[in-house]
Amino acid sequence: MPTDEEQANERTHLLPHTANDRRLRVVRQEDAYSVLSSHLSKDEQALLSSLVGERLPYNDYTTIDWLHDLVKDSFRSRAIHSRRGIRNDLLSAWDSSQGWVAAAIIGVLTACVAFLVDVAEATVSDWKVGYCKTNVFWNREACCTARKPLIPWDNMGESCQGWHTWTFGYWGAYGIYVGFALLFGIIAASATLLTKHALPVAAPGHSAKNDNVTVGGPQGVVGKTMYMAAGSGIPEIKTILSGFVIPNFLDFKVLAVKAFGATFAVATGMCLGKEGPFVHISTCVAYLVGMCLPKYRDNGRKMRELLSAGCASGLSVAFGAPIGGVLFAYEEISTHFPRKVLWRAFVCSLFAAMVLRALNPTGTGKLVLFETNYGTSYKPIHYLVFVMLGVAGGLFGGVFCKANFLWSKTFRKYSIIKDHPVFEVFLVVLVTTLLQYPNPLTREPGDIIIKNLLVDCRYPHDNYSWVCEMEGEKGPKYMGWLVYGTLVKLVLTIITFGCKVPSGIIIPALDAGAFFGRLIGQWITTISPGIFAMVGAAAFLAGLTGELEYIVPHMIAIMVAKWVADALEREGVYDLAQTVLGHPFLDLDHAMSLVQNADQLVEVLIPPPQTMKEITVDVPKDGMVARRILDVKLEQLKQRGLLDAGLVLVQDGMLQGYLAEGELEFGLNDLGKLWEDAATKVRLLGNAEEGDFDMSMFVDRTPVTICAKAPMEYAVEMFGRLGLRHLCVVEEGTSKLVGVS
Repeated sequence: MPTDEEQANERTHLLPHTANDRRLRVVRQEDAYSVLSSHLSKDEQALLSSLVGERLPYNDYTTIDWLHDLVKDSFRSRAIHSRRGIRNDLLSAWDSSQGWVAAAIIGVLTACVAFLVDVAEATVSDWKVGYCKTNVFWNREACCTARKPLIPWDNMGESCQGWHTWTFGYWGAYGIYVGFALLFGIIAASATLLTKHALPVAAPGHSAKNDNVTVGGPQGVVGKTMYMAAGSGIPEIKTILSGFVIPNFLDFKVLAVKAFGATFAVATGMCLGKEGPFVHISTCVAYLVGMCLPKYRDNGRKMRELLSAGCASGLSVAFGAPIGGVLFAYEEISTHFPRKVLWRAFVCSLFAAMVLRALNPTGTGKLVLFETNYGTSYKPIHYLVFVMLGVAGGLFGGVFCKANFLWSKTFRKYSIIKDHPVFEVFLVVLVTTLLQYPNPLTREPGDIIIKNLLVDCRYPHDNYSWVCEMEGEKGPKYMGWLVYGTLVKLVLTIITFGCKVPSGIIIPALDAGAFFGRLIGQWITTISPGIFAMVGAAAFLAGLTGELEYIVPHMIAIMVAKWVADALEREGVYDLAQTVLGHPFLDLDHAMSLVQNADQLVEVLIPPPQTMKEITVDVPKDGMVARRILDVKLEQLKQRGLLDAGLVLVQDGMLQGYLAEGELEFGLNDLGKLWEDAATKVRLLGNAEEGDFDMSMFVDRTPVTICAKAPMEYAVEMFGRLGLRHLCVVEEGTSKLVGVS
C-alpha cells in the first residue's frame, strides 16, 4: 500500500481523491490546449519555443506588433524552406512566388472592377441629358460613334440618330439635369449608409461593468461611428498601412458599395473624382486576395506589404498611369515599403493597366484618358508664366486644405448635417448643379472638362469644339465663363470633399488648374493656351499625357506650388482628413520636427506613479500571481480606456516581460473558465507544471527598452522605424523599470 500521495496513482483505491485530482488536471490541460489551438494560428503556435510570446489575432482598432510579426514570418519561412524533397521544394517555390502571383491577380481583378465602374459611370452621367435608343446602357459617345467598350475604335464616323435628348428647351433641360443629379446623389449617399459601423473605441470608464455607448459619466466619450465607403478611403488606408486595424474597412461589402456609390456620385457632376475610390477598391481587392493565402492572412505585417502593392493599381486604372500608381503608393500612402514591395507594386500596376487597356472602357483602344499633341514648344520667357501657375496652384492647395478643414469642423458639426448625411449630399448636389449647369464648360463630368480645356484650336479637326468656337470669337463672355468655372470649382471642391459618398480630390483639382491655366493662356498668343491649361493641372497631368516635352514646365509648376502650399499649410489634404476622422497615425517627419525643437529626454514619457502602479505586476520568485490581482489589473486597464495596453512584469524592480491586454483578457475570461476558483494562482513566468493555470506563453520576455536619459529622438525613431506597440523606459545606471510608453 502506498505510504504517501506521491506514490498514489489512478489504481490506488484508498486515495481516490488524489487520482481524481490528477485526472482533472490532465483534462484541464487538454481543454486548455484545445482552447488555445482554436484561437491561435499554426504560425503563432510555432513561437511557443521562443521568448517573444504568442499573440491572438489583433483586436479591432488596435495596433499590430511589427516586430512580432517579423519574427513569426521568419519561423514560418524557416519551417518551409528547411525541408527537403521534391514536394517540399515545390511548396518552397510556391511560397516564394505567392507575392508575385497575388500582385498579378490583384491587378487583373482591379482592372475588371474599374472597367465596370468606368462604363457604368459614363452611361449614368449621360442619362441627365438623354438616353441611347439603340441600347439604353450605352453612353452618348458609344451611341453616336463607333467607340464602344471591348471593341477597338475603327473611326467609322459619327451618327447621333440613336441618341434621344430629353428636351431641347433650356429650362426644361436644366430641370431634368438637376432632378437626375439629385436622384443620383441620394442613391449614392443611401448606398454609403449601408456601410455604417460603430467602431470598438474604448474610453475612460469602458469596462465590463460599464458597457454603454456613452461612457465615462455625463461628460463621457460617445462611441465612434464610421461610414466605411464614404470619401476617398485614402486617409483610412494610410492609417491601416501604418499598422492600425480598422475593422470591416476592406470587406467585400465595402468594395461593392464603393464601386456602386462611386458610379452614381461621379455621375451627379459634383466636384469629386473616381481616383480615391479606385485606390480603396484596389486595396479591398488586395485584402480579399490576401485572406485566401495563410501567409498573408495570419500575419499583419505581410498583409500590409500586399496592401501597399495593391493600392498602387488603383491609381493606375484611374488615370492609365502604372508608374504614377507606384509612385503614389510609395510617396503618399505607405509607411513600410521595402524594395520587394516596390517591384510587386509595379507588377500589380502593370497587370491592371494591361487588362484595362484590353477591356477598352473608353472605346478608344488607348489607356490614357486623353492625349495632347500641341506641335509647338515653349520659350524661356514662358517660365515666368509657369512659375505664376505654380504660385496659384500652391495658393489653391494651401487655402483648400485650411478651408476644407474649417468647413468639416464647423458646418458638418451641426446636428442636422452630422445626423443626416444624405441631406448634406442633397444640398451639395443641388448647389453644384444650379451653379454648374449655366456654364457650358462645367456641365460635363470632371475628366471630360479637362479633355475639353486641353484642346488645341490651331488644327482644323478641333474646330467643332465649343472652346475653339468661343476662342475664335475672342469675346468677354468666354473669359467670364473661364473665371466663373475657376471660382465655382474651387468653392464646390471645398464643400464637397468629405461628404458621405465615395469621392476623390484629384480630378476636381485638375479641373480648377486647367480652368485657371486656360484663362492665363488667353493673354499669351504665341503658343496654344492648352499648354497652360495642362501645366495648370500639373501634378498628375504630367503622367497622363505621355509627352516628355512638357516635363520641365510641370516640374517648375509643381515645385513652386509645393513651396507656396507648404508656407500656408504644412499638412496635406489626406493628413488633415485623418485629423478630422480622428484615426491614430504617427507622421514620423512631423513628430521628429517637434521633438527636435523641444530638446527633451525620454524621461518625459514616464507615466504618473499611480498609472505605473496600475500597470505593473510584481511577480514572486515562483512566477505565480494570484488571479484576483490580475482581474483587478484588467479592470483598471479597461477603466483607462485603451484597447492595446498591457501589463509590465517585474521582479525586484527589473523588467521581466510584457503581457498585452488582449491576451490577458483572453487568458482570464476564456482559459479561466477551466479554473473557476478565484483563489487560483496564474503562472506568468517560469516553466509550467502539470495542472498550472498557465499564461506564460502570452508573455513577451523580450520587450524593447530605452534609457530614461536618452534623447527623445531615439524614442520617436524607434516607434516610427520599428513600428513598436510599446516601449519600456529603464532607469539610468540600474536598468530598473521606471515607465512604459
